[in-house]
Formats: sequence, structure tokens, C-alpha cells
Amino acid sequence: MSNRWLLLALCLLPLACQRAADPPAAPAAPEAVTLGDQSRAPLRSGPGRGAPVDPDDPIKGTYWPPAKLDGGVATISCSQDYANNGDGEPLESLEFFSLVDALRVCQPEGVVRLRYRGKTGAGFTALVQRVAAMADRMEIPTRILDLDSPGGHVEEAIRAGDAIAESHWTIWIRDDSVCHSACVLVLAAGDMRSITGKVGIHRLMRDRSSATSRAELSAELRAINGQVRDYLERNGVATAVADQMMTVANRDLRILSADELKEYGLTGPNAAQDDLDRIRLGRKCGEDFVRRRDAFRRDFDKQCMETGKSFQSMAECGLALRPRYGFPDARCAQDSPMSEYDRYPGRLKTDDAVPAQAAAGARAERG
Repeated sequence: MSNRWLLLALCLLPLACQRAADPPAAPAAPEAVTLGDQSRAPLRSGPGRGAPVDPDDPIKGTYWPPAKLDGGVATISCSQDYANNGDGEPLESLEFFSLVDALRVCQPEGVVRLRYRGKTGAGFTALVQRVAAMADRMEIPTRILDLDSPGGHVEEAIRAGDAIAESHWTIWIRDDSVCHSACVLVLAAGDMRSITGKVGIHRLMRDRSSATSRAELSAELRAINGQVRDYLERNGVATAVADQMMTVANRDLRILSADELKEYGLTGPNAAQDDLDRIRLGRKCGEDFVRRRDAFRRDFDKQCMETGKSFQSMAECGLALRPRYGFPDARCAQDSPMSEYDRYPGRLKTDDAVPAQAAAGARAERG
């Protein structure tokens, strides 16, 4: 048995034999799209350019349909320390075994950082879906989307965001990066958002619009605006973001301040995910566990998240704080704060040089 197939057997649950490829579907008309960036050149869209988020999605099996990353560049790293270790190796293909090869080196420490620079299109949606699916198979719990994007297709940003919301991503916007227009919808979906770069919004523009009046243009945008508002609401973000988008001309850009990012719910922990976690933990571990976890998080913020502290010193502070609140919990050890350091004890040794970007997102790592 080759090493590749041995690795496959180890990282996958038992699966049926690979199914035969489905017969090709009849050609379909190109899907109408809404542009959420300042370029007027639309990304290609249509059948076979990315898989929808669906319970029967074929990437849950061993056969993955063709997909291409055509709107940007992706790299894979197993380190949070981009300052010293860079952004990892280029991801040349979205095929099954290419993802196996790219992520298997990340298994020992349980961390994968996906750096993406480019537009939000069908290729980007396929990218985040497939990296998350492989991380699930390989039991890599910490996923970081290190994003630099001017925007792109609004519909694809929503599809990608829905996939991200179900697969536990932390999202970084580094100081050398931007997240503009449709990218803001992707940012909304992260479990934790850490931002030191620029986040900007402007009016959406319908691709291949037939509008000849303001009324006609408004009618075209009304449906997509409703989708955007519903999407923001289910991700715990203020729908005022959608209203603000409509007031800035597509050729312009409004950069959101740190106060606005916090007010709109676009930075730090995702409120919707936090509520969902509390409900889930209450059912599984009991209300006393949730109260102790909340108290730990408040004290962690006060005592361990001081400006200028290294990531390692914050982690050491949190680990020393845990016993005061009865963690790790005997009943729910894996759900206890900072349990990743129990599962991956070598991680603390690699945290010392991690830059401030990772430190700002430390709460995503402490439960």
C-alpha cells in the first residue's frame, strides 16, 4: 500500500468505495451576480466553479468535483507566526490529494493558517469549504483565515461566509491587508475576528445591470440587499452595515473606524456564535460550567490581555488562571477554556514569537 493511501486510511473515517463521476449536467445560463468591489471586471461564475453549502455536498466523500482558484492566491501555513515564518507554501490545486499533502504537516500542532489574497468568487468559496473539510478529516481544530481582499461577488461572499460560520474559523485582517466591500460579509462570519488592517464599505453594483433610472436600479438591488441584511443578522452583525453600504458610491470607499467595527459587531468574538456556544455548553456540561467559563473569560481579559504582552505570556497567564475556576473540568475537559494546550502541549513552546495579530485574537484559542 502506498504512503498516500495509508495516509488517507488514517485521516478519513471508513468510507465506501469511490463513486463513479456523475454524468455531466446540461449547460446552464450564467448566474447573475452582484459586484462588491471597485473593479468593474466580474469574476467568472457558473456550474463547476465551486460547490454549494449543502448537507449532501460531494466533498464529504472522497470524490471532489473540479474547482479552480481563479480570483486570488492561497498559501498554507501551520504557524501563526507570519513575521518569522512567512505565509507558508502555495496551494496550487483544490483537488483532494493536494489538500491532503498541504495539511498533513499541520496535524501535530493542530493549527492551519490559510492566507488568501484576492477576490471573493466561486473559487474562494470552494477554497474555504475544502480546507475546512480536510481540517475536519485530519482533526485540526484551529483554523485561521488570514485575509487580504478588495471584495468581489456578494453572492459568493455569502456562500463562503455560511461555510465559514459552520466550520469554526478565526479571521485575521493584518496591518498589511485590507477587507473591502463584499469581503466584509466574509469577515462577519468568523467565530473570532482580529483586525489591524483597513475594513471598508461602499455601494453594491449589479453586474450586467439593465437599469436606466434610479428606481430601476433600486429595484434590482432590493433583493440582494435583503439577502445581505438576513445574512448579517444571522451572523450577529448589525444590519446598519447594509444601510451604510447603500450611502457610499461604488467608486468611493468608507473606512470603518475601530469604534464602528466594534459597534457593528465586526471585530472580536462573534455574538451569535458566543450565544450558540453557551447554549450548547449548557446542555452538555451544565449551567455551572457556563458560569465558570464566563467568569474565567472576564478575568482572562482583565489579567492576561494586557497591551504589549507576548502570546506566550498571555497563554501562560491563562493556564495559571484556569484552576481557580475548576478547569480543566473533569466532565467536559475538551470544552474547557484553553483545552488546545492540553491536546497539543508542544504549542506553548512555539507561541513566544507569535506577533501581535495572533495575540489580539487570543480569545478564540481559550474557549
